Amino acid sequence: MVQTKGKKTKLANAIGLSLAAVILSAAGTTASAEESKRVIVAFKAGASANAKAAVARARGQIKREISGVNAIAAEVPVSSIAALQSDANVDYVEEDVLRYLPEMETTSDEMSTELSTAANPASDKSFFSGQRIPYGIAMVQADQLPNGGAKAGNRKICIIDSGYDGKHEDLNHGGTVTGEYDSGTGWWYTDENSHGTHVAGTVAALNNPGTGVVGVIPTQQLRLHIVKVFGKDGWAYSSELSDAANKCAAAGANVISMSLSGPSPSATEQQVFDALYAKGILSVAAASNQGTTNVRYPAGYASVISVGALDQNKQWATFSNYNDKVELSAPGVGVLSTIPMNTGVESLLSVGGVSYAPGAMTGSPLGAVTAPLADFGLGTAVNPAMAGKVCLISRGVIPFSTKVLNCQNSGGVAAIVYNNNNGGSFGGTLGGVATTIPSVTASAAEGAAMLAQVGQNATVTVRPTSYAFFNGTSMATPHVSAVAALVWSYYPMCTAAQIRNTLVKSAMDLGDPGRDPKFGHGMVQAKAAYDRLKTFGCNN
Repeated sequence: MVQTKGKKTKLANAIGLSLAAVILSAAGTTASAEESKRVIVAFKAGASANAKAAVARARGQIKREISGVNAIAAEVPVSSIAALQSDANVDYVEEDVLRYLPEMETTSDEMSTELSTAANPASDKSFFSGQRIPYGIAMVQADQLPNGGAKAGNRKICIIDSGYDGKHEDLNHGGTVTGEYDSGTGWWYTDENSHGTHVAGTVAALNNPGTGVVGVIPTQQLRLHIVKVFGKDGWAYSSELSDAANKCAAAGANVISMSLSGPSPSATEQQVFDALYAKGILSVAAASNQGTTNVRYPAGYASVISVGALDQNKQWATFSNYNDKVELSAPGVGVLSTIPMNTGVESLLSVGGVSYAPGAMTGSPLGAVTAPLADFGLGTAVNPAMAGKVCLISRGVIPFSTKVLNCQNSGGVAAIVYNNNNGGSFGGTLGGVATTIPSVTASAAEGAAMLAQVGQNATVTVRPTSYAFFNGTSMATPHVSAVAALVWSYYPMCTAAQIRNTLVKSAMDLGDPGRDPKFGHGMVQAKAAYDRLKTFGCNN
């Protein structure tokens, strides 16, 4: 990935690696000797001014003053780092390591964010009709607490992410949502890559009649604070995360939700989260999405709850990192939530009055078409018999784009590509090839059912939407953060450590008995945690 935000280059981490080794490795040529590295410079107590002067002497440029700690982030010539490290006013110098949206680190095909299916109506009596109820709401028991989260106003959740669509129809919390301006990422109430808005919707999408979805705490009482560290590119520095976390604390947050991760620890960052936990703030972070045993940070710190992902069947998501740091798990596969208004695409399909749940064909133009359904086989050649028809096409042999173009060039008005070999639902892509007819995907079972309906009218719709299904530990994390705040709101006299202990002891044990690397202590459970506090109190 090309990094363009302030000449980001890598220096060996001060934790476990020698700065001298970095200097030697970079000094092979005259050009590399002057290469600048982004570092965190920590000051000794009372030495802030002198340490900043030392950075200036080292020809460094201060990039950020990290609130709440005696440290700054700076770009410093590699040749000056050793002298800076040895300055009497400097405590340590470490690499300003990277933090990403976990989805940017994934290697799994399961991480498609294009999946979009038809809505399921509200089925729980506590929700207004006409909304889609994400499956995770019931799985974590968010719909079972008394008064529907009306007490949530005594808690504040701070979301550190890519922002928040302040104009979203399902996130109009009014004055209960506040945030920060950042010179690098802009205002908190904008979101250039959808991630932060999706996370926020899982936490707090409103219980609105006929509108969108609901979150774990769907009332306007909940207070949110948004700190935007990610722009469209989806990465930031650990100094920016540390600064953001302390801004959360200054804003009065009880819970900090971080759907983000990075491969390397940071001494400064750990100091921040340890201090916040000691002050009574509960921090929650994504375990990340490589599907390996690698520990990611900040989830790897003892002062942070590490969250793994589950699917709708309470099975471990194969992209979810697993290790002894994973503490709790929550829904993270196919999670439906908010995205910035009208930035997504929703696919709808019906044949002969029967509704199906199609997947999205990325790159399809918008449109709605009704026409007779026709069997186009594998779609490998133009066939004039498809003129004026909706082409039903089997997956395989040639690219999706060629199948759709062959349908279009045959006079077809829409295309449905269904899976082969008993395959399930999937998201396809046209790979940048321009087409003029709407196209969607379907499972093998749906394809077989539609083959029996050939000749009946099919309606294919591809339209803008403000909601989407995402996968990732990023989606699991806000479930845990919101459940923590929701349960805590009924027992605000409990400490962060006591709430954490209660969530652990009340989790639904999954996988091997007891704590295990994939599920941690199990799936977070709001009602079970509430009942435990009601029965045993905070010290349970």
